[in-house]
Amino acid sequence: MRAGLVTNAAAHVGLAILLVVAACVLGAFYLEWFHPEAGISGDLSDRNGAPGVGGHLLGTDTAGRDVLLRLVVASKTTILGAALAVCVALAVAVPLGLSAGYFGGKLDAVSQWVAALIMSLPSLLLLITLVSVTSSATSTVMTFLGLLMFPAVFRLVRGQVIAVKNELYVDAARISGLSDARIIARHVFGVVRGPIVIMTSILCGVAITAQAGMDFIGLGDTETATWGQMMNEGFLVFYSNKALFIWPGVTLTLTIAAFMLVGNGMRDAFARVGDDAPAGARSTARTPVPRSAAAAPSPDVVVAVRDLVIAYPGAGQGREVVRSAAFELRRGRTLGVVGESGSGKTQTAFAILDLLPAAARVQHGEVWLDGVNTLTLTAAERSKLVRSRVAYVPQEPMSNLDPAFTIGFQLVEPLRVRGMSKDKARKHALELLARVGIPEPERTFAAYPHQISGGMAQRVLIAGAVSTDPAVLIADEPTTALDVTVQAEILDLFRDLQTEFGMSILLVTHNLGVVADLCDDVAVMREGTVVETATVEEFFANPQHPYSRQLLDSMPDPDHIRAPFDREQADDAIRMEKTTL
Repeated sequence: MRAGLVTNAAAHVGLAILLVVAACVLGAFYLEWFHPEAGISGDLSDRNGAPGVGGHLLGTDTAGRDVLLRLVVASKTTILGAALAVCVALAVAVPLGLSAGYFGGKLDAVSQWVAALIMSLPSLLLLITLVSVTSSATSTVMTFLGLLMFPAVFRLVRGQVIAVKNELYVDAARISGLSDARIIARHVFGVVRGPIVIMTSILCGVAITAQAGMDFIGLGDTETATWGQMMNEGFLVFYSNKALFIWPGVTLTLTIAAFMLVGNGMRDAFARVGDDAPAGARSTARTPVPRSAAAAPSPDVVVAVRDLVIAYPGAGQGREVVRSAAFELRRGRTLGVVGESGSGKTQTAFAILDLLPAAARVQHGEVWLDGVNTLTLTAAERSKLVRSRVAYVPQEPMSNLDPAFTIGFQLVEPLRVRGMSKDKARKHALELLARVGIPEPERTFAAYPHQISGGMAQRVLIAGAVSTDPAVLIADEPTTALDVTVQAEILDLFRDLQTEFGMSILLVTHNLGVVADLCDDVAVMREGTVVETATVEEFFANPQHPYSRQLLDSMPDPDHIRAPFDREQADDAIRMEKTTL
């Protein structure tokens, strides 16, 4: 972002103007402390002096006061008043927007209603009424203005959070055990930060305009010098001394334009580096699942899914995406969940991980983890159990690493959350990077996600997954985004790590070759239902369900030599099809 801003000439001009304005504000404080009469009292014998006469660079006003000194003195009230309004708007809108967008629910509904109500009010009329009726001080008026500007910031922040909270790398942060507060601070706010900075520059211009407008029409604090009040005084003597109106007008125009130029420059800079790319995590909403009286699985079963039904809102009872799914994962073994796209594999895995989208409803069934039915627990209890026992390796490795943080930071953070010291966490992360086959751990540790390859990113995710010593590793299409050579290396790595850490693996895939290479057992899913479970040997030797046989038949036969492509035969087939239609 910094480089993009440096190359923006218009932003340079805006920054230069704002630096001059900042110097004026500092000068106003100096004059107030050491020369309190400067810019306030004047020589009546030297009224309406022309610029440059008598040592007055911009001339004098109707009370004989130096116009330049008065502009400097007035800058303090004008700029600090605008800053107060913007700070109030940000202090209210940013936390509320982050919370409403991230958590949703009643907080979101009430916040949106309040924001819509405030936006429907005539803001300028309310400000004028407040000043006219109460004769409020500048600080009170600008605080009220900040509250009126709150909806614009709130809607921006909320919209950005909703866009980012469904990103995979935030789900990975939740699986790592980070609290919602840390996820918002570390991963969500980093994305919202850029738009907030841009909005702040725009709001500064709006606040200065509103304050100057009220002062210009005579509704401001007449005892305090502001640029708007100076314009009011200059307007009264416009025909006899136009400079008294022009100087504060030019100052206001340049300052407001400077904020807009800087805001536009930051917008272009943030867009150039993609800092405002959407990204986020979500809480899972569920309908209550009755506590089951069914017996717990045997001790050698680490994960058991029984009669699981997951639905999304729709007509009637909703649309069921998982129907009565059931399978077991035994300790130290690898279970492959296979099926075509849309068969419910990932949704079932998300139910185990407690990562179902907010709209999903678990309508029936049981999900057992280490002898505990997680669906009978409270959200906090379920989250604590899952985070301590289950790790997740998602598909699309590059999408699951936060681009704003280094690889090392993202590996160390979940370890620090679990109480490990900074030095020990760093050492452990470096050891894991070396263990998963990354040749230069130190260099990768300090790199950002865009600086590594897809295969290395997958190894980083695997290192992060096993860093907390999980009992179960759930891998969702872990080799889909990788080339064949890297796929084989990743599968070998899974096999070695399983032996080393003694964990069970639940592999979600549609690649039967991967299942044959890595898995001990298979669960076949079709249209949300598990239609067959078997050992790998039984599945490939004698599949029982017709759909299982269709899956196996769909695999290409390496010994079969395909006939050459016959162009004439293909053209005849196309013509026949068109004739039939």
